[in-house]
Amino acid sequence: MTMPHPDGVASPLDVVSHAADLPEPRRFPAIAPGFAYGGDYNPEQWPESVWAEDVELMRRAGVTTVTVGVFSWGLLETADGVFEWGWLDRVLDLLHENGIGVALATPTAAPPMWLLRAHPEIATVDERGVRTAPGGRLAWSPSSAVFRRYALRIVRAMAERYGSHPAVRLWHVSNEIGNENAQCFSDETTVAWRAWLADRHGDVDAVNAAWGTAFWGHRYGSIDEIDPPRFSRTAHNPGLRLDWARFTSDALLGHYLAERAVLREVTPHLPVTTNFMVMGDPGTDDYARWAREVDIVANDHYLRPEVEDRAGDLAFSADRVRGMGEGRPWLLMEHSTSAVNWQGVNLAKDPGQLARNSLAHIARGSQGALYFQWRQSSAGAEQYHSGMVPHAGADSRVFREVVEFGALLGRIAPAAATTVERARVAILFDDQAAWALRAGPGPTDRLRAFDLPQLLHRTLTARGIGVDVLPTSAPLDDRDLILVPTVPVVGEPVAAALAAAAERGAQVLVGFSTGVLDENGRVLTGGYPGRLRELLGVRSTEVRPLAPGESAATDAGWTASLWTEDLELRGAEALVRWSGGVLDGVPLLTRRPVGEGAALYLATRPDERGAADIIDRLVDAAALAPVAEIDPGLEATRRIGDAGSFLFVINHDTDAPRAVRAHGVDLVSGRSSAGSFEIPPGGVAVIQEAR
Repeated sequence: MTMPHPDGVASPLDVVSHAADLPEPRRFPAIAPGFAYGGDYNPEQWPESVWAEDVELMRRAGVTTVTVGVFSWGLLETADGVFEWGWLDRVLDLLHENGIGVALATPTAAPPMWLLRAHPEIATVDERGVRTAPGGRLAWSPSSAVFRRYALRIVRAMAERYGSHPAVRLWHVSNEIGNENAQCFSDETTVAWRAWLADRHGDVDAVNAAWGTAFWGHRYGSIDEIDPPRFSRTAHNPGLRLDWARFTSDALLGHYLAERAVLREVTPHLPVTTNFMVMGDPGTDDYARWAREVDIVANDHYLRPEVEDRAGDLAFSADRVRGMGEGRPWLLMEHSTSAVNWQGVNLAKDPGQLARNSLAHIARGSQGALYFQWRQSSAGAEQYHSGMVPHAGADSRVFREVVEFGALLGRIAPAAATTVERARVAILFDDQAAWALRAGPGPTDRLRAFDLPQLLHRTLTARGIGVDVLPTSAPLDDRDLILVPTVPVVGEPVAAALAAAAERGAQVLVGFSTGVLDENGRVLTGGYPGRLRELLGVRSTEVRPLAPGESAATDAGWTASLWTEDLELRGAEALVRWSGGVLDGVPLLTRRPVGEGAALYLATRPDERGAADIIDRLVDAAALAPVAEIDPGLEATRRIGDAGSFLFVINHDTDAPRAVRAHGVDLVSGRSSAGSFEIPPGGVAVIQEAR
């Protein structure tokens, strides 16, 4: 189905939705005429006299798209049922007059003070029974019927008033759902939790069997005896905590779906999304499932100071987001022009880093670059969070870089109607992997779900190899190298898909702590890695974690840390063994031929040299070629479409130029070459490749 276009002509930039509630894919008009560029615009924080300057600066910067209304509920509904629309009417009209499109937010992230005072029961309750006081944001519980009623009323009122406004291109539901309201332990939530358990398991006997409640005498006599995992001096049952994580995600998703239903009813011609937070250790939401419910996947991403390779962290996140959307275009809804305000040390970005970070997201599939926020706030909890227009104003390095990047997006506009070239390599990773690790004590509390996946991703990226990071439910039919680094829960369908991939010729690498649990968080007995033992031809009888700072040597000349196993060969061959210590001679990297391919097992966390050794073996076995031949320090990604192919290249070395072998025209600099391009220190290129 195609929704009406303002000019009556379909565009290759249109949003094509595959959302689960639609009977067939639906085409919505494009959000922007090229790459979307802009950010959160909060005019209500400023005198109306500033608005004219805002749009003038937006036009100077090449802004096409702004998000409006995120925290405006209390300014739109000033008292119960009393609406004040005037200021928002004027803002939308002004933006439309200046050719700027709007992602209009439903303002439900910030319940107004009058609502919190009248109905304090809508607020979240923590695990110790303390209710969240007014004064922050996202204070609402997704299980609150009262909150749901008020939220849907303001959503309907906004949809009826602004659904046909020509500035509005997209609905932005709430904001970062599950951030500050990640969990609620209220009595109302308890009722919803018990209903969810009954729906998932059927009866209390099934719950007892799934969770193994005989341990510590936790057997339940009825589902009504099962509370949320409130504060306890000892660990809760891992099965309970894993189900609690699933329930929490479903409860939050349920609120999004309720808002979406109203928007679909009133404004079926507008696409609907909400902003994910795919960055670092997975949080509350099962975003792979959420991705099936939005018309375009949208994500917020911020660099983290504790991460050494921030560019690699960004690339992994962007590839995850694209994988959730099955390779379709997605939208970077928020990132920062410079420092944020909520980290212990809020690092400013270096000159040129704005362009490198923003273009890296676009290279990996985003249809634009939006920031939080347009104008840096002078008051409030985020007053030191950077903006496109900083406190210093337009006469500043940050704003000059904003203008320069807007011009760059204009020069690379031919690449907007493309998507990232499908990779032959897949890394399987999802949020539930992290939930399973956090559900209960394991061999080491230093194990992080994203550590090994990011190491392998970073190693492939350094070689110019394209990677798709996919949910475990994704089809694997055409992948030649499949990495499953840290996925504790591997269901039978996934195990069968991995075996089938190896049979037809794929190289399948399974990492430690993968496949060891069933869907209820119970250990699969008989030796690790559980359901994957037969495929891999190995059996691990004991995990021997390493202490902080401890490492172990291998006969391949590299070292490893964190994790070792007493591993037996059951049909596989050893590629690398331990050298010295109690595990001297024990295999740690194995390979078993399977059909036309092979299944490999990695029983440790290798160092950088070890990761390089392992990846080089796999790249050779799978006969993989890089996206482009690149010097060390470069990152290369290709987007393809009817307009041709475009090679995005980023030089993360800010001290020296680096070269990429390519034939075409660099749209950033205007240079042509039939051999190679030199990328200046800290520079970027988008090469339209010769056909």
